[in-house]
Amino acid sequence: MPSLFRFLALCAIIAGLAYGAMFALIIYVEPVERDITIRVPTDKLNR
Repeated sequence: MPSLFRFLALCAIIAGLAYGAMFALIIYVEPVERDITIRVPTDKLNR
């Protein structure tokens, strides 16, 4: 039974680290906005 508790504690720690990393990305990383141009071939417009 103690090995099960250790396994669950390890899983909880790993999940906490993952959520912490995602939270840090949300707080500290700002996305860069830029314009995107997509060219559509004219043969696809006439169908």
